[in-house]
Amino acid sequence: MASGKSSKASRNKARNSVVTQRSTPWGLIAGVLVVVLFAGAIFGYAVYKNNENSAAQDALAAYTPSDTNRDPSAQIAGVVTDNYTGSGQGHVVGPTRVAYTHTPPFGGDHDQYWAACTGIVYPTAVRQENLVHSLEHGAVWIAYNPDQVSGAALDTLSAKVDGQPYTVMAPYPGLDQPISLQAWNHQLKLGDANDPRIDQFITALRRNQYNYPEIGATCQALGPGAFDQDNPPAFEPTPGVAEINGGTIVAERGAGTTGGTMPDPTTGGQ
Repeated sequence: MASGKSSKASRNKARNSVVTQRSTPWGLIAGVLVVVLFAGAIFGYAVYKNNENSAAQDALAAYTPSDTNRDPSAQIAGVVTDNYTGSGQGHVVGPTRVAYTHTPPFGGDHDQYWAACTGIVYPTAVRQENLVHSLEHGAVWIAYNPDQVSGAALDTLSAKVDGQPYTVMAPYPGLDQPISLQAWNHQLKLGDANDPRIDQFITALRRNQYNYPEIGATCQALGPGAFDQDNPPAFEPTPGVAEINGGTIVAERGAGTTGGTMPDPTTGGQ
């Protein structure tokens, strides 16, 4: 009998040992650990990106216009300025062209209709007389040489414009630098789509109330006969002196330029 009890006890002990071993869910534990580690990695990355974005915003804070810093672009190396006020804000009626003194232009007389500048990335070159009017409304225009900017660089520039109000981008054939940024009275040419001065320029001058003439003007193309953003007027290079004598071109008016004969401003645009 004792032998039977001992055998039974041994079997119960072995069974309990098996049950105990089977009750440890190592697979579940491992799965939970993986989830926890993955969640931790995601959280850590989110914190890193948030800190990175905050640092970027802090870096741009110095380029935000204010009553005490009306033109923060003065801190940006390479910015060229002019002073297009009063006589440099006349309208022409298409297809009349303007003999601009800067390429691309960043002020002066312009078409009666402004190019739509509601964060649009135009795939083809656009008539510059319309784009200059957009600058008068407070927009920043990014021009690029299509022979020099493509692929990742083009994507980087497009991301700075797409869907952003008072911003517009279009190729500019024959541009002497890969990239050129324009705001009313201001221009910056550079060669790298990742140059931090691009964001600085946009922050300093897009809708800078101390800089552009028509405060509160819209960037949407409005009214009958207005600019057609789906079929924009084609780009034409700035005409030379010989072409000016043809009678369909007016000389740019503004600082450092001579006055030209202008048609009466129309009521079709601001």
